[in-house]
Parts: sequence; C-alpha cells; structure tokens
Amino acid sequence: MKPGDGYICFIVNPKSGAGSTRPLGRQFRQYLAARGFDIHAHVTRSLEHACELATDAAVDHDCALVVAVGGDGTVREVVRGLEGSDRPVLIVPGGTENLLASELGIDAHLQTLIDVFESGHIQRLDLGIVNNRCFTSIAGFGFDGEIVRRVSERRKGHITYADYVAPVWKTFWTYKYPAMTVTVDDKEFFSGRGLVFVGNIRRYGGGLRILRDANRGDGLLDVCVFKTDSRLSLLRMTLLMLLRSHIGAKNVLYKRARTITVTGDPAIRTQIDGDPGPALPVHIKVIPAAVNCLAPKGARPLGLRTRIKRIFG
Repeated sequence: MKPGDGYICFIVNPKSGAGSTRPLGRQFRQYLAARGFDIHAHVTRSLEHACELATDAAVDHDCALVVAVGGDGTVREVVRGLEGSDRPVLIVPGGTENLLASELGIDAHLQTLIDVFESGHIQRLDLGIVNNRCFTSIAGFGFDGEIVRRVSERRKGHITYADYVAPVWKTFWTYKYPAMTVTVDDKEFFSGRGLVFVGNIRRYGGGLRILRDANRGDGLLDVCVFKTDSRLSLLRMTLLMLLRSHIGAKNVLYKRARTITVTGDPAIRTQIDGDPGPALPVHIKVIPAAVNCLAPKGARPLGLRTRIKRIFG
C-alpha cells in the first residue's frame, strides 16, 4: 500500500487496553504518518459508534484501510460495519486478550504491525451471525455466558483477568446447568444439560483450544458441546481441555455446520466475543468470506507465553 492509495481510517476505543498495549496504536499511527500516509482518526463513543464509523469508511472510495484499535468488542463492531465490502481491516490488539488478533498471530509489538502492513497479505474471514448480531470469534451458552454477565455488571472501564476471578468463582459454585437443545443444519445434535460453544477460531480465553478444528475462512462454524451437569464433571472437562484431549471424549460432541439453533430457558445467559449476547432461542449462521483482514502470511495463533506477556506486559 502506498500513500497515494487513499487515507487510513483509525477507529480507536479509548477505554480498551492494558498499560502494556495502550501506546501501541499511537506508535503505529506515528509510523504511518512518518511514511506519508494520510490518517483520519476517530475515537469511539460506544460499540455502536464503532460500527457506524466502519460503515462510513466502507463506502468511502478514498479510504484504503481501516485500523481497529481495541478489544474483541471493538473489533467485532468494526468488522460488522465492513462486512461485504472490499475495505481491509488491520487489528491493533487491545482489551483483555483480543481473541481474533491472537488467533491471527498479531501480538503487541510495533514491528509485528509494521510487518503485517508492509506485506499486504489479506486473509478472508468468515463472520458468525446470531439473531442479527455478529461475532468474529466464539459465542458461548450457559456457564461462560453467566460469567460474562457478572463481569459486565461489575465493569467500570477496562477489565483485566483479575476482574474474572470473583465471577468465575461464584458461577462455579452456584451454576445449575439448565438444559438446552442444539440443532445443527436442521438436525437435532444435542438435548440436555451442558455447555455449548460455537465459533470461528480455535482458542478461547487463556489459550484454551476448545474449538480444535476451527478454520476462520472455511465457510463453516464449529460447535462443541460439553455434557456437563455438575461441578465435578466441569472440572473433568476442564482437565481434558487443558490436556487437549476433549475432542472424542465420551461426554463431548463436536461438529462443523452452517446453521445452528440453540433453545432453552430464556434466562440462560449467552455471550458473543466476551460481551453479553441475546436471550435464547438463538439462530446462528455463517457469512463466508465476509471481510478482508490484513494478517501475517501463514498466520499461526500466539503461544501461551506470548499471550501472557501481552496481557501482563
């Protein structure tokens, strides 16, 4: 990309980013300005505003690239605004972990962003749609939805992993494991008590490889169900996940699909990309190759050590 190709639109969530990652967007912007690129920077007022800014950039022929500076929620809404357009997006990771950036191998180093930008390598990403809301990474139903609800209610600005400790602990001891029914491509896949995950990337928070076979550009979503009805069975499933041996285990169901429906008590909590999701029932579909994303060639997910260093600096 050359300066004459058009301006670069920065969409910045000022509330995202731990101390170790917050300067990264500014440093990358300074690098681009020094190269002669015209920068149009916008600070978001809300997630909806991030989507509006991206939508405006998508239809502006003078815009050559959108840079999303923020966490998973910010990235999700920017991608939503760009869906269906040719305008590429580059993620500058902020937030607690930024699952999509980690999956793409984009860490919190300026040189990584420079290398990705200069290579110009574009990867087409699928987009999940749940009840007309989008997600780029993973949607969860049940246990983790309840955790996200608790975190969201306590949130006062940027959150860290420490903010999850109390909600995880309380949910572990109080969760009742209500029954859900999952339909995959119009066929019943599961009915009973358990945890349900649907997504487009392999790794969840902390690097847990829940959706082991997920491919972010194959036109399919991966579904993983843990048949879990007690604290003891949840601990067993967690151990299997840590050992990366849960796929194929007795109480784990795994499938790839284009459409998924999850039904159950509307009180069951849901989450999409770490934010509270819609109430059940939900209908999920995939939009193949929905957005162009700048990514390292042969992108590989960040390792656990790199993730920890990015989080804690």
